Amino acid sequence: MSYPKRTTRSRYLTLAVVALLVGSAALWVMRARQRQEKEAPTPGPMLEQGFLDLETPAFSLRLVRSSQTVAALKPKGAGDFDFTPGDLLVERSKDGYYHVGDIDLRLRKGSSGEWHNYSTTLARRPVTALPTAPQILAAADLAPTLPADIPLQVTRTWALEGGKLVLQFTLKNKAAENVQIGALGVPMIFNNVLNGRSLEQAHAICSFYDPYIGEDAGYLQVTRLSGQGPALLVLPEGKTPFEAYSPILDARHSAGVSIFRDLTPRGITFEGFYDWMVHSAALAENEWKKAKPWNPPTQLTLAPGQSKIYAVKFVIADSIRHIEKTLEENRRPVAVGIPGYILPMDIGGELFLKYPAPVKSVTVEPAGAMAMKGGAGAAGSWKKYSLQGKLGGRARLTINYNDGLVQTIHYFVTKPEVRALANVGHFLATKQWFVDPQDPFHRSPSFMSYDREANEIVMQDSRAWIAGLGDEGGGGAWISAIMKQLGEPNKEELDKFQQFVDGVLWGGLQYKDGPKKFGVRKSLFYYQPDQMPPGFYRKDFDWSTWTSWNRTHAERVDRSFDYPHVVAADWVLYRLTRNYDGLVTNHPWDWYLTNAYETSVAMVKFAPEYAVFGQMEGDIFLQVLADLRREGWNAQADDLEAKMRVRANRWKEEAYPFGSEMPWDSTGQEEVYAWMKYFGFKEKADVTLNAILGYDPAIPHWGYNGSARRYWDFVFAGKLRQIERQLHHYGSSLNAIPLLSEYREHPDDFYLLRVGYGGTMGTLTDIDEEGFLAPAFHAFPDLLRPDALSGDDGPNLFGHAWNTATYIVHHPEFGWVAFGGNLRVEGQTVKITPLDSFRMRVYLASAGLWLTLDSGQFELIELDTKTGAIRVGLRPATQYLHAARLRIEQPAKVDGAPMYRPAKPWNQERGAYVVPLGTGTTWVDLLANP
Repeated sequence: MSYPKRTTRSRYLTLAVVALLVGSAALWVMRARQRQEKEAPTPGPMLEQGFLDLETPAFSLRLVRSSQTVAALKPKGAGDFDFTPGDLLVERSKDGYYHVGDIDLRLRKGSSGEWHNYSTTLARRPVTALPTAPQILAAADLAPTLPADIPLQVTRTWALEGGKLVLQFTLKNKAAENVQIGALGVPMIFNNVLNGRSLEQAHAICSFYDPYIGEDAGYLQVTRLSGQGPALLVLPEGKTPFEAYSPILDARHSAGVSIFRDLTPRGITFEGFYDWMVHSAALAENEWKKAKPWNPPTQLTLAPGQSKIYAVKFVIADSIRHIEKTLEENRRPVAVGIPGYILPMDIGGELFLKYPAPVKSVTVEPAGAMAMKGGAGAAGSWKKYSLQGKLGGRARLTINYNDGLVQTIHYFVTKPEVRALANVGHFLATKQWFVDPQDPFHRSPSFMSYDREANEIVMQDSRAWIAGLGDEGGGGAWISAIMKQLGEPNKEELDKFQQFVDGVLWGGLQYKDGPKKFGVRKSLFYYQPDQMPPGFYRKDFDWSTWTSWNRTHAERVDRSFDYPHVVAADWVLYRLTRNYDGLVTNHPWDWYLTNAYETSVAMVKFAPEYAVFGQMEGDIFLQVLADLRREGWNAQADDLEAKMRVRANRWKEEAYPFGSEMPWDSTGQEEVYAWMKYFGFKEKADVTLNAILGYDPAIPHWGYNGSARRYWDFVFAGKLRQIERQLHHYGSSLNAIPLLSEYREHPDDFYLLRVGYGGTMGTLTDIDEEGFLAPAFHAFPDLLRPDALSGDDGPNLFGHAWNTATYIVHHPEFGWVAFGGNLRVEGQTVKITPLDSFRMRVYLASAGLWLTLDSGQFELIELDTKTGAIRVGLRPATQYLHAARLRIEQPAKVDGAPMYRPAKPWNQERGAYVVPLGTGTTWVDLLANP
């Protein structure tokens, strides 16, 4: 969920910040502007001695002379671009602000007793410079900036090793007894501070960074917002494992300074900084004791006089797609998981590893979570392993190499996709199904938000939309309920959804007559105590903020983001009514298509301020347009296309066309990309795609792989309301839509498939054993669990439903691989069993062939690699389905690939081949025309 620009936006954001996001973007922007108007920030004492300017083969490095922390880290060949927030150095030059080169420690003497915190950020004093040497750029004893009682001597060097920049800390026990290092953090301070910046400024100078929390094989990748190269990699040097990833939270100036805090205000334009944790046992036994850590927490004991060295290395990858190539060049382990690191139990996964040293052993934790075999060589120097999920939930592979390096790879095992979605449908239609004819807000019957901790429907929330079926946060349940039906329709669940349409959606949430007809209101629930009995509203909520909409406000139709949800519901019901017999009976197909069209154009009419932005789920408008054309409704199609062209023409003139009601956002890109492609604005489509790749990584960790950046929607739609990196929020599956669409046009770009498929599968990790769908997973190490409020889970299932498919690829190194199904090679025939959630879409990359079903399901695909012939097996007829409707498209122009057509002259309806189904498998032969 996001909130407003211009006149309305300023008011909304300011109030939102006061109520929910103290220190967030809007307040920070306002205060920053006020400071600029009054006076420029004054430099802190740490800048009085000036700077050290140093050169390495890859960087121009500027250090603050007094602290020897980084003032700027500029990659050569990238102009004046700086990976650090160097432009904020003056205002961040005081105690309590973290910089690259700082260190955080939690220590204790002996083997028990109280832990004590130490950090170089808390009291800046000039460090003691030490002698340099040809490969030592700068060195210092950090004692002056650390408390006098610290039992360790800490020295730091900036060095060149093999031409690469290395930051090294040497910790020596200067006490007369053992010292335990219970926590050691190396702050990663890069310029993800978007506060007060326009989109153009942010994309020019800012970066996002994501962790691979993989022990000795771990690394941090820092990518520019534009998605353009170069990218920065921070790698462990020596034995400096990436054990945990700890947020450095914000702290109010009035509260003073403290460890693991930074005075830079966090909010919707600043997620916060992080610590690379080498040791974390002291945090795990205290602040994080209720969470299950990614890796086993460790600590280190130093005997009197003993020393230990920790170091990280900074290297450059010329592009995001070449990050793994750069890892390989720096003799770091590279892992490629297929279909990723989220593994349904009925799909055989593959893991490819590349590293110079042989694998000594591999262990799976928990024991029995996955079966693993292999280790044989694949093409080149890759080692191939086969995986099969056995126990649901998180699983960790620990790989020990002969040279002592330890790598962890993090998996998530799910139920078979079809079963997982069936559970979601059942949970929604039972636990989240609300019936109360006396409900004062007329929400009955409907699919409502759900609190998984309390195991009850959310009847009231101070954020009106949560209990009001509105926006993403309140509409999540009914959006999920209908998107599940697109590929796995269930008659009983659809009967309930039709009750919801006629009893609540049409004429309730959406106006069905009068001047606001087809307008979508913001919420059915509202806060209006003068219209309710005394004591009606819960006393444990704060009803004084802007989020507690009154009735007048809740009835407004000016929020464009509510419209795609209704369009999606109408379109799914149109599709089911048109292609199945007797599944949907309350209205004919043309009623639903008419409503989808009218609601689409109503968005532009009633919500013009927000409609100028890309919408979450905005791909639905292109699909409605396509179906209007297929039905011959050209007048409506022309009208819809004209209105969407006005929006697209605006976007093509913008440097970064995915603006939002928020200062920065990761949700409008989906629709913007689609219309840019549709209207032929390739340059802006590429700008949008690259921006997605800038915040959507490929990492050997289920939580981060394909997980698009999102960090404020727990505030608007979660139970635990805080700014926090969200893993596999709806931004992941929605941003996967452009990535996979682009891949189908460019099947040689394997990177797009990996990232896009990771985002698509991420939705499955939010589904619990019974079928409750959470909005996202909490990434902070004291939590590491799904949120308990269903919230804005609906757009996530929309993205999954839109994307779920089986992809078949012949990779130049890995051979034949499948994403979303099982594959076997028998002679010259490749046989694929689709096992994705819907089994209605198959892509054969070698031919650039995209096979989709408007109705029916694939059972088996056979490809003759010699002749190019393809056999498509369709599942049998059902009570409600007697004919499949097959579409054959070839979005990619693959050199030498033939064009395909059915061997039999099947009839066509609306551009799809109509294939009668029988009681067994129905085979469709596709001929390859040269």
